[in-house]
This record gives sequence, structure tokens and C-alpha cells, in this order.
Amino acid sequence: VGLVLVATVTSLPEMVTGLSAVVLAGAPDIAVGDALGSCVFNLAILAVADVLHRRGPLYAQASSSHMLAAGLGVGLCAAVALALMLSREGTVPAIGHISLASVVLLVLYAGSMRLLFDAEQRNGASGVTPAPGTMTLKQALMGYSMASAVIVAMGIWLPHLGVQIARAMGWSSSFVGTLFVAMATSLPELATTWGAIRIGAVDLAFGNLLGSNLFDVLILVLDDVAHTSGPIWSAVAPVHAVSAVMAALMSAAVIVALACRPARRVWRLASWVSIVLL
Repeated sequence: VGLVLVATVTSLPEMVTGLSAVVLAGAPDIAVGDALGSCVFNLAILAVADVLHRRGPLYAQASSSHMLAAGLGVGLCAAVALALMLSREGTVPAIGHISLASVVLLVLYAGSMRLLFDAEQRNGASGVTPAPGTMTLKQALMGYSMASAVIVAMGIWLPHLGVQIARAMGWSSSFVGTLFVAMATSLPELATTWGAIRIGAVDLAFGNLLGSNLFDVLILVLDDVAHTSGPIWSAVAPVHAVSAVMAALMSAAVIVALACRPARRVWRLASWVSIVLL
């Protein structure tokens, strides 16, 4: 649920903002910066959650099964960085206006989802006993749909605002997309993560953030399809590769945290892994 349903709906702002940036605003740098900046920001949310979570070490309470999702995130982010660097050199062929890199990323994403599904089937789903008085499935689906609709409506406005900020301040679109737009579109992940931790659903929080990073890579593929003037990878600034590499390194730090499960806090604030992430 965290990796697929929640991660998908909290990543809708990145998807709508990216498509709107490419199709309506003509700002591919904002689209790519938003997706990759969100990956970095999502992992920083884990560190903030660790600081605010006072009922024991956060990483020690999460399932070790999240290491697979984090590891797949490392691979996908590294593939994105490679696609950006090779596309700038003009060495990646295209099928029409769609880069072959996007096709490879789509295959990698589909394979990742299959691996996660198979792993869940082998390990068995962790049972969640519904508390008395919880909402029905119909109510949950209606709430899910309404929340999705609001997120989509708000996401359409963001790239236009991002372009105006870049012009008014004299900043590059890649910087505005990576920092400001990505931070805004990651607010659903922030709210959902904190809400999940408050009710003790630590695995839902981890699944939401790590699943959102996987979905953000799929969003880049959709952005390339929508960018009809040519492959989006060669039309954006090469600095986006830095964001992709940083997201891969931060995902690797999460794997280390889930493997060694740090129990002590530095200065009673957070574990050393969270400090590294920040």
C-alpha cells in the first residue's frame, strides 16, 4: 500500500507539474528538476521524521524489506544520471522524439515493481488489524479519489509559478525546479509520512517515500513522451545529473541504516544516518 497506492497519489503533484511544465509552460528544466529534487527531498523527510519521532529509533522499527526498494532506487537514480550525461554527448539514439534512455528506464521501473511484488509474495504481507470504527473500503476509496483530485488541480499551477519566480529573480529554471517546485510537490509526502508515523505505521511511511522515488523516475519517462520537440534528456541542463547522483547516495545511506539499525542518537536528536542524509 505504501509503495504503490500512497506513493502514487503523493507523487501526483510531480507528475502533473512535470507534464504541465513540458506541455503548457515550455520549461523542461522545471519538470526534470522537480522530479529529481523531489527524490532528494523525500529522503531528507526521513531524517526529519527521525528527529521528530521520539518513541525510539525510527530505522530500527522499519522492516528490513525496505532495503530492496531503496536499492532499486539507487539503481534507477544512477540510470537517470547516466541518461542525462550520455544524452548531452549525443550518444543515445531516439525512437521518434522519445529517447531510448526513456525506454530503458521504463523497463527498469516495470522490473523493479515486479521484484517488489514477488518479494512481498515470498515474505508475506505484514497483517494490519483494523481498529473498531475504521472507515469502510468505499469511504477509503472515495477519500483517496478526492485527495487525488485536489492534488492534481493544484499541481497544474506550479510550473507557471516556477517560471515566474525564475524570471523575476534571474535564477535558472533548473534551480527553481529542483529547490522550490520540488519542495512544494513533496509536501504531500511530508504530511503523509508524519501522519503515518503518528499512528505508528512506520513501514507505511518508509514505503511511501521510497515508492515515491521509484515513481518519480517513471514521471521522467512520461515527461519525455510529452516533450514532442525531441528527447527531454538532451534539452535540460546537465546539472540535473548531480541531483540524481545525490539521490542515489542518500538511498544508499538508507540501506545502511536499515541494515545496521542504529539505536543511539547523536546529541539526543537523531541517528547518525539522519545527520548524513541532512
